[in-house]
Amino acid sequence: MSYHYGFLVETMVSILLLLTILYCVRLNKQLRLLKADEQSLRATISELITATEIAERAIGGLKATMREGEQTLNDRLNRGEQMSTDIERQLKAGEDLLAKITRIAGAGRAAEEPVAVAPDAKAVAAAAQAFAERTRARLNAAGHSNGHSNGLAA
Repeated sequence: MSYHYGFLVETMVSILLLLTILYCVRLNKQLRLLKADEQSLRATISELITATEIAERAIGGLKATMREGEQTLNDRLNRGEQMSTDIERQLKAGEDLLAKITRIAGAGRAAEEPVAVAPDAKAVAAAAQAFAERTRARLNAAGHSNGHSNGLAA
């Protein structure tokens, strides 16, 4: 019986050894697959790092462009505000000058015409018409005395 018992134990050990070898072969295949996946994963990580670096440089360039554009816009806005202030000042000076000229012209008319009444539109139109007719008459007289006409109708 001890012979059978020893044979049975050795058979069991052989079976267990065979199972262990088969399990090791299976584990070896899985390790090879994992190594292959590791290599592809390393390549993917390397590509991601490269893409990240390119994106960081692009973002830096965009930030620099944005700062430059903002500075240019601020400069233009400041120039526009200065020009607007200058134009406002010049308009105010022009209005003041016009008011002074109006007062001077009003004072001159008051000295010439003691009874100055604000003219109405018809009176202004009649005065303009009379002035135009006198100018035409002078031009026609000057044109006829020279022997040619300047093309203005009388």
